[in-house]
Amino acid sequence: MTENLSNREKEVLRYIVENFIRYGLPVGSRIISKQTGLNLSSATIRNVMSDLEDMDLLETPHTSAGRKPTDRGYRFYVDELMNKEDLNNTEIEYIKNKIDDSKSTIFNSDDLFTATSQILSKISHQLAVVTQPFLSSGVFEKLEVLNISSTRLLIVITIKSGYVKTLLMEVEKVLHMPRIDKITQILNERLSGLTLLQIRDTFKERISDLKNEEPELMQMFFDSIGQIHEEDEKGKKVYISGTGEIIAHPEFEDVQNFKNIISLTENKNLVIHIFQEPAKSRDAVNIKIGSENDEKELKDYSIVCTDYSLGDVSGKIGIIGSKRLNYAKMISLVEYTSKLISELIK
Repeated sequence: MTENLSNREKEVLRYIVENFIRYGLPVGSRIISKQTGLNLSSATIRNVMSDLEDMDLLETPHTSAGRKPTDRGYRFYVDELMNKEDLNNTEIEYIKNKIDDSKSTIFNSDDLFTATSQILSKISHQLAVVTQPFLSSGVFEKLEVLNISSTRLLIVITIKSGYVKTLLMEVEKVLHMPRIDKITQILNERLSGLTLLQIRDTFKERISDLKNEEPELMQMFFDSIGQIHEEDEKGKKVYISGTGEIIAHPEFEDVQNFKNIISLTENKNLVIHIFQEPAKSRDAVNIKIGSENDEKELKDYSIVCTDYSLGDVSGKIGIIGSKRLNYAKMISLVEYTSKLISELIK
């Protein structure tokens, strides 16, 4: 039973996992004997490694006499043996500066989330994923309508947290700005303080006396709320960076592995699905390793993710990489980045 591992077995397992994470090569008993302070012979270490293999914590690749961790071995290491690794000062400053630069782009969420995914991929050297916040639970603060051209309007919806969603809408006829401003003011007075979901479900009742007042504009606003809700349900917006980073790892010199990771980056619906799973708690970092993933496409990968908050709405950020992720560092990375994003509009 893994919970009954001796200190000797734990130290051997720790060394093998950390060495394999660092170099990607199976670890032999002679290396452990020479490079650890266990003061054990190679023969004794081989026996320990054999016991760990019997417990399904290590495995022997066909082409090597050394061992590497199994999924269970990684899990035991993450849960019981791993020491958290802090970001260094250079990394902290890089992330902080990039997020600070993004403060002005809070009104352009695409820029903010694209920048965040690029930050994560650059430091992790893995795939980085950011989902937009799930907005249906957000509290509506105000609506603005900007005239882009005679047939195009920019709908600007501000959530109480300060988050702004913009949608470009086409109109069939010219709408005059004084009328638009008047209807916008009425909608703001009636709908401010409701969640977007409440507005979607009760909108027609709340504006029934205005059904003859610029019906096209009314329908446009209703369609905008419906589009936001639809994006939430489908998880339409996801930002992925780092393909060039992850394929530089030796695992992806194999042609099939290379094809698999490219296919994964192109399958946004799958990425969205795995990042929509509920967190164990609001501030928890969730880790799934290899076979712990339900999707067969992810059996060779690990996922490290957490939530970020923008006021009363939240999304997810995370890392997808090979199972030999530096889990200790990835936890610190997603925690710190999440914290900075969450502080953007406080």
